[in-house]
Amino acid sequence: MPIPTAMEISLTSWILAFAAAFIIGVSKSGIKGIAIIIVTLMALAFGARESTGLIVPLLIVGDIFAVIYYNRHTQWKYIIRFLPWMMLGVLLGVFLGKDLDESTFKLGMVIIILGSVVMMYWWDRKKSKKVPTHWAFAGSMGIMAGITTMIGNLAGAFSNIFFLAMRLPKNEFIGTAAWLFFIINIFKLPFHIFVWETISLDTLWVNLKLIPGILIGLFVGVRLVKIIKDDFYRKMILVLTALGAILILFR
Repeated sequence: MPIPTAMEISLTSWILAFAAAFIIGVSKSGIKGIAIIIVTLMALAFGARESTGLIVPLLIVGDIFAVIYYNRHTQWKYIIRFLPWMMLGVLLGVFLGKDLDESTFKLGMVIIILGSVVMMYWWDRKKSKKVPTHWAFAGSMGIMAGITTMIGNLAGAFSNIFFLAMRLPKNEFIGTAAWLFFIINIFKLPFHIFVWETISLDTLWVNLKLIPGILIGLFVGVRLVKIIKDDFYRKMILVLTALGAILILFR
């Protein structure tokens, strides 16, 4: 089902979409782990498959702000470790997204996310300073992040687990994630335009009307990040990631 034109979209859909745009802004300013809320609101407004392409340009708008604002904190060595695997996951997601049974995908994703959150919580409780260096850790998290970002814009949980495992401080976490997702969302664009055909002039016109919501969210989010302490930030990310995994079941 194609996205309706701007004149045909109901008031309820506009409200849901504007709320999603606001949360995108908050998320891109550094409050990670809330992407499931964005995905859910946009799916309610426009339908699951159609909303995937509608979200991507909005994410890129938020990414542009994030890479400018947090660029000085970026740790490129972690992006280099993670990005190739994530790109591979995107390519897999392009083909899996057409035929994969949704209920099987959701259940598997929830099990992996919750298992990873439990693992990270155990590491935090143990106060271990040793971080996973084996390629299989970055590889598995990166591939799952790539698949889930292509199919449902839900990569945040897996990238969060990776960056938390690397024990990045708050600002380094945000700056590194900002560049990672800016690159990966640009990488996804051609597949949404030419393969899935979920981005069109109509969807871009809707995106344009939602940009103010992103800007308001960025303004609010930057102020929230400044008052959140590092230790609390790690705990908050874990909790939001776990909640997001549970909410996927009800999406």
